[in-house]
Amino acid sequence: MKILLTGANGYIGKRLLLALTEQGHEVHCTVRDKRRFRLGERFQNKQLIHIWECDLLDETTCLHLPIEIDVAFYLVHSMSSNSNKFSELEQRMAKNFKEYINTTSAQQIIYLSGIVNDSELSKHLQSRFNTENILKESNVPVTILRAAIIIGSGSASFEIIRDLVEKLPVMIAPKWLNTKCQPISIRDTLNYLQGVMMQSEAYNRSFDIGGPDILTYKEMLLQFGEVRGLKRFIFTVPVFSPRLSSYWLYFVTSTSYKLAVSLVDSMRNEVIVKNNDIDKIVTTEKIGYKKAVALAFDIIQQSAVISSWKDAVVSGKIDENYTDFIQVPQQACFRDSRSFPFPKEDTSKVLNNLWQIGGQRGWYAYNTLWMIRGYLDKIVGGVGLRRGRRNALQLTEGDALDFWRVLVADKPKKRLLLFAEMKVPGEAWLEFTIEEGKDIKTNILHQKATFRPKGLLGRLYWYSVYPLHFLVFPGMAKGIIDYNAETKNNMTAY
Repeated sequence: MKILLTGANGYIGKRLLLALTEQGHEVHCTVRDKRRFRLGERFQNKQLIHIWECDLLDETTCLHLPIEIDVAFYLVHSMSSNSNKFSELEQRMAKNFKEYINTTSAQQIIYLSGIVNDSELSKHLQSRFNTENILKESNVPVTILRAAIIIGSGSASFEIIRDLVEKLPVMIAPKWLNTKCQPISIRDTLNYLQGVMMQSEAYNRSFDIGGPDILTYKEMLLQFGEVRGLKRFIFTVPVFSPRLSSYWLYFVTSTSYKLAVSLVDSMRNEVIVKNNDIDKIVTTEKIGYKKAVALAFDIIQQSAVISSWKDAVVSGKIDENYTDFIQVPQQACFRDSRSFPFPKEDTSKVLNNLWQIGGQRGWYAYNTLWMIRGYLDKIVGGVGLRRGRRNALQLTEGDALDFWRVLVADKPKKRLLLFAEMKVPGEAWLEFTIEEGKDIKTNILHQKATFRPKGLLGRLYWYSVYPLHFLVFPGMAKGIIDYNAETKNNMTAY
């Protein structure tokens, strides 16, 4: 079957792509920038994947998309967009997609939406509902699957719940934690998406999909703690305004403020399945909430997370085209370059340590200072350190890495280039390379920080933090070179 997959770089899209190609389907993926679309080792049938650059906000980019397709998945939304006009943008994208799909041989559109059973919807649920109506205006039959929270390794809901449960033994929480929800596992979501393909009974119909459990958000947090072996105490109070609730989520979890506002706004709506008509078409053994959480941690422990919501969230600075920043500028920049020799026989160890920087392992020296920097970044509206990393062992171009974005991760050439997504008055790069030393027994770890200031404030910022480089950078390099199981408890001593 020939399938068009929009949103292929997203959390759901990449996992659906893997499932479709494993079944032998030919998949045409639309992405805004080919350079940021990376397929991992799990993708064994890459010959079935075709990549097309397309920005659905620009109808002209749709003109070259394939015409001969059977099914089109529409998995595009702007929930984490930095724009306040996300609803307008979503409607424009849907209209452009509708105009394109009418020119194709597609027999079905499949759209993953949100459950919209209340009469008064949040802005984002209303925008999803508006998108449904636009897609229904096309000449192609539409199947709409409406889901609540999706639970899986790397999903936004999973990571936010994880942050709250693992960091807060006692929570004084807003009253929306008593709202009911029907979470669904990522496995069941993918089963439903695939199960309705070319099923005529599903044409021009909308279905609610959910797992077997109906829970309040408070119950979800407590049961998550049970799976992790953590006893938690939660007290809900009515005094939290939506703005306070958004700030609460923003500072405690890895979410962006925009996404926190969207989540809080949506959590006033009950999202539970009203009918089970989908089960007459697609048969799947539904996974309960606690089992879904346990399965997600199994994937994390195996370092097999395929996609993460954090990889689709962008900073206002580099937006989608972050690969434009791969060329580190040479003019009008401040630089801090340092080189550290180490025994050539340790090259493999040093390279592996470099590839595991950030996240749970930290930055090898003065992690408290890094944490303070991340907290300050959160205060001024930045991403902070809580994003962590998608995989503890691997880095791929485009990955989020704490408050950095991975631009280059070329292990054979021993080069790692990071771009700063924290709030700074300018643009910042951090680059690591390893090259051979002058003698046959030595290699050299090169560490270079580049900062392109923006105005006087940028220059003042560089001079204010530069003294800290003399502490942090040598300690970080020494940690990368020396780190092993025996020394890991002493990293902060450098």
